[in-house]
Amino acid sequence: MTISRRTMIAAGLASAAVPALAAAAGEKNSNAAFFSLGYAPHEGSFASRGDLINQIAFAADQGFRAWEDNEARKRPVEQQNAMARALAQRGMTMGVFVASMPKWSEFRPLLGSNDDAEREAFLANIRTSVEVAKRLNAKHMTIVPGFMDRRVPEDIQTGRIIDLMRRAGDIVAPHGLVLVMEPLNTRTNHPGVFMQSIAQGYAVARGADSPGIKILADLYHEQIQSGNLIPTLDACWAEVGYIQFGDNPGRKEPGTGEINYANIVRWLRARRYAGVIGMEHGNSLDGHAGEDRLIAAYRAIDKI
Repeated sequence: MTISRRTMIAAGLASAAVPALAAAAGEKNSNAAFFSLGYAPHEGSFASRGDLINQIAFAADQGFRAWEDNEARKRPVEQQNAMARALAQRGMTMGVFVASMPKWSEFRPLLGSNDDAEREAFLANIRTSVEVAKRLNAKHMTIVPGFMDRRVPEDIQTGRIIDLMRRAGDIVAPHGLVLVMEPLNTRTNHPGVFMQSIAQGYAVARGADSPGIKILADLYHEQIQSGNLIPTLDACWAEVGYIQFGDNPGRKEPGTGEINYANIVRWLRARRYAGVIGMEHGNSLDGHAGEDRLIAAYRAIDKI
């Protein structure tokens, strides 16, 4: 029997529609294949699916293998324990939480200033965050090296912050923990921050010379501030401890902006990167539609 090209196309479309129809009918774990890299959603990525624990369960059912939570340090101990149990039950890795949250509206702390008080307060936060990390089975904690002090020469601030990072590293390294310094952009989100590029983070990490101090390479911030993402990662790779994604403009899922995340994934795979990749962005659409689009965006770059 001769089969026309039109019939073959129709049959192919019908076959392709089967998974979508199954998902629409509520088939459990319709997206359950594990992602090849450790992409980590956060609370809010799947907000329509329920509370924090339900969102973790949903993420696991979609094949995500990691989770991150900037606000974990502020959560009640019982909720931290519940999160740790949920991640362990699902075999998921805990990514970063923020070990010392800046006071964004006050443009503080000034960690390179002439006053030791904010440096000591920063170190106190790091000490108390060690127990939080152990509770959550986390290995990495985010830190932001404060804001610029316009009264102090930048080179002096740099020296002081290098010394501070070395002291912070001495606190966490004996516990097998790593503080990852996050460079932030000043053009869209965080005017006045001290650390503004991965290259600057590399210089501070090299100066601190501690296994407990590395760089958090948030590619959304780096694209805005400096661009040249893959060559920068390549040059600074020895000091990069953690990765975060987010497209620009808009800080939404991959595919909504200008960053070629498929090429980034290809590069990370060639580097045999096995760590967490934080999904440090929002969803471009609300509700179930936005969550489905988020999952599809990561499927698209992960299959490269």
